[in-house]
Amino acid sequence: MEKKSITSRAHCLVLAFPGQGHINPMLQFSKLLERQGVRITLVTTRFYSKNLQNVPPSIALETISDGFDEVGPQEAGSPKAYIDRLCQVGSETFHELLEKLGKSRNHVDCVIYDSFFPWALDVTKRFGILGASYLTQNMTVNNIYYHVHLGTLQAPLKEHEISLPKLPKLQHEDMPSFFFTYEEDPSMLDFFVVQFSNIDKADWILCNTYYELDKEVIT
Repeated sequence: MEKKSITSRAHCLVLAFPGQGHINPMLQFSKLLERQGVRITLVTTRFYSKNLQNVPPSIALETISDGFDEVGPQEAGSPKAYIDRLCQVGSETFHELLEKLGKSRNHVDCVIYDSFFPWALDVTKRFGILGASYLTQNMTVNNIYYHVHLGTLQAPLKEHEISLPKLPKLQHEDMPSFFFTYEEDPSMLDFFVVQFSNIDKADWILCNTYYELDKEVIT
């Protein structure tokens, strides 16, 4: 078997959630990795890929399906219906994509996935590929959702002042709006919290911040 050249470039697949606030930080991070000599393939949904205009030609583009390739999320009828369909069809087509790349010369060395796609890590691990979770949101917000995941913060909110480690006292107006719609529709808060369901199995956790800015929260 021919030995792998020490000068060969690592191939990193970046799976981005189909939303501008998620695509932008992941694309900027991809550019930083590319400058370090890493080969990048950016992946998003087939419908959202039609909106991508600022991807450099040096970054390859692949797509998965969210089940609504023609019309997009509005076809689902509700956010919960879209999320459920995206989880089912997205994980299936992401598996097919990794399988396709694995059979080609584009073998993937690492998958960096938006933390909103926890199922992506499960798929990645089936192929024995390293996986990194990318938290695109503000670290204070991540901290709030993480403590809901731990069970130390519950919805609906009963206390008027919220105390979380390494954060100042938070008032109701500081909290994500999904806490206050939880009784009517718990699906959205659950969606934000589930990103932490298997994050402990990721090989790396990446944060969209500066360590010096959020070092206490990050630690």
